Amino acid sequence: MYYYLIIIICLIKMNVLSGKVAIVTGAASGIGASTALLFAREGAGVIVTDINETEGKALVEKILASGGKAAFLKANAGKAEDAEKTVLFALETFGRLDIAVNNAGIGGYSGPIAEYPVDEWQKVIDINLSGVFYGLKYQIPAIEKTAGKGSIINVASILGAVGLANASAYVASKHAVVGLTKVAALESSAKGVRVNSVGPAFIDTPILNGLTGEFREAITRAHPIGRLGRPEEVAELFLWLASDKSSFATGSYYPIDGGYLSQ
Repeated sequence: MYYYLIIIICLIKMNVLSGKVAIVTGAASGIGASTALLFAREGAGVIVTDINETEGKALVEKILASGGKAAFLKANAGKAEDAEKTVLFALETFGRLDIAVNNAGIGGYSGPIAEYPVDEWQKVIDINLSGVFYGLKYQIPAIEKTAGKGSIINVASILGAVGLANASAYVASKHAVVGLTKVAALESSAKGVRVNSVGPAFIDTPILNGLTGEFREAITRAHPIGRLGRPEEVAELFLWLASDKSSFATGSYYPIDGGYLSQ
């Protein structure tokens, strides 16, 4: 009898985020949606935020239908008041905050610096960089107060490590996210909040839908692995960083790039 009990226990899958609460911004599609689904499957209560209310609510319904826990809040990551509102909503809904994935971002205008519209520059900086700062500002004290320890994952890019012509705002914002992550880690890790950044290469998400066939083929060839990444592959890295399995990881930048940066 004891032997069979041991077998049953070994077969039971332990949910690595059981009892934890996570915020995922920009979660209505792509990497954010895959992350929210995975975190919910692993036992977390997930706050899904996005400006796309229709897809965001549909994702929450999908999580709930599969037995998970989630709630949607329409929020613009580029607004400080929405970042604060998101954290308060997480505390009101689930009573605590353990994890945050600052994923919301945009590609922005494509063109040389001398021709780059100032308003387009500001739009990218507001969402990709200021949005991460606003998230950290409200997430860190909430995690310290309600959970005691936790993990924040800031989504940068491979373009947080290298450049790309005609993408000045995007490249600048993602380099800055990597630097901001290091500062946040230095300030917060001793208090129990780990902060890391992740640098995905080109991932097959809706943000690439507008690419021409020729350019899409070119960026695919740029990855030594021979293909674009999949959102669920990035989500698996997020899961490790969000879990206690990465308890000694903080202040680091983790590329997930199919070999892109090895060239």
